[in-house]
Amino acid sequence: MKWRQLHLLCRRLNTGINRSLCVGYSKRTSVLRNYCSAVSENNTHHLNTTRAETLSAPMAALEEIANVTKISDRVIRVLGQNPGKFTLQGTNTYLIGTSNPYILIDTAEGREEFIPVLRNALLTEAKPSNPILPDVSDIIISHWHHDHVGGLPTVLALLKQLWTSRNPSTPYSPPRLHKHPLPPRVVSEEEAKWHILPKILAALPEDLYTAAPSGEVLHVLADSQVLEPPGTTLRVIHTPGHTRDSISLYIPQDRALYTADTVLGQGTAVFEDLGLYLKSLNKMLKLGGLEGDKESDYDILYPSHGPVVAKGQETIANYIKHRLDREVQVLQLLAVLPEQTQGLSDSQGQWTTWDIVKKLYASYPESLWLPAARGIELHLKKLEEEGRIRKLGGEGKDVAWRLVSRTPTPSL
Repeated sequence: MKWRQLHLLCRRLNTGINRSLCVGYSKRTSVLRNYCSAVSENNTHHLNTTRAETLSAPMAALEEIANVTKISDRVIRVLGQNPGKFTLQGTNTYLIGTSNPYILIDTAEGREEFIPVLRNALLTEAKPSNPILPDVSDIIISHWHHDHVGGLPTVLALLKQLWTSRNPSTPYSPPRLHKHPLPPRVVSEEEAKWHILPKILAALPEDLYTAAPSGEVLHVLADSQVLEPPGTTLRVIHTPGHTRDSISLYIPQDRALYTADTVLGQGTAVFEDLGLYLKSLNKMLKLGGLEGDKESDYDILYPSHGPVVAKGQETIANYIKHRLDREVQVLQLLAVLPEQTQGLSDSQGQWTTWDIVKKLYASYPESLWLPAARGIELHLKKLEEEGRIRKLGGEGKDVAWRLVSRTPTPSL
């Protein structure tokens, strides 16, 4: 396959593939085509499922983030080159360790511009102190969203290329890929359309990764598991809610918590399951008090989007308060008959999801109401599961609800 054909094929991703990384893979047309097909269907984030109610900061107000930043002696942040409404400045990837081989957290979206930035980081700030060891021994995937996994093929190809250029006659030991598993459940057709990771993994050349003992591509991450790149400790914390496979990572030497998309550097995050999300936020907030282990305390947060958060625990507490305040607003609204609220409801004495959105977001532009409805639906789902409201019927935003108990969720 000629380079021009390959380039045109890869443009279907809206990401591209660096020409030098494609050398040696020209015969693997089917592999690249499968990958392109997977990503081309997902070049916008899954608005209908997890990015609906976004309260992130306007692009003009975002703090500038350098492409490569040495945050501490053991943490280097590399920006994913995919800025946008939902990704803010872009996806933050991190190289963890005091020397090679490092652990890489996430691979960004797969934009062509990311590869030279990561290459530069690996040749400068993360320059290998031991050239006969790989640059990266392990890659941790924080969760399944495409702006965290889309770069896997090109990142893996880069790592092999760096090794080959440094040690042309020495066999390559490719990195292990780690991820917390998604729990078994029925996945809707709509959700499956956005879940491209299985297609990406199936298309990876076997010489670019070290398989798990089971033969699977991914090594399974577990809650409380510890990984130890040089001079550093990472403790895995399963923090579902944003997605069911989301993790955080505690870095004791930095008194820091990597939060992935559960807590952002600016604005607020979104979630698939509000009940799980609040439990995870509380788990993160109380991390320092687990089993009296005060050495698990932390000050700062390393998010997947946005700058470092200096007041980590205060920020997480504010996230919890924001969600509980919204819940109280929903319960208070359901406690009054719709006709007592200036005729906002057309539902003849019952509150619908859309009625609630119109009331709570009355001061926002109407263009934001439909996205906001997704967040309200998740609040209502949590309250229904807890037996505090009852679903009366209807579909979508026209579902009607009745209050059973207005007791709010306990605070922190």
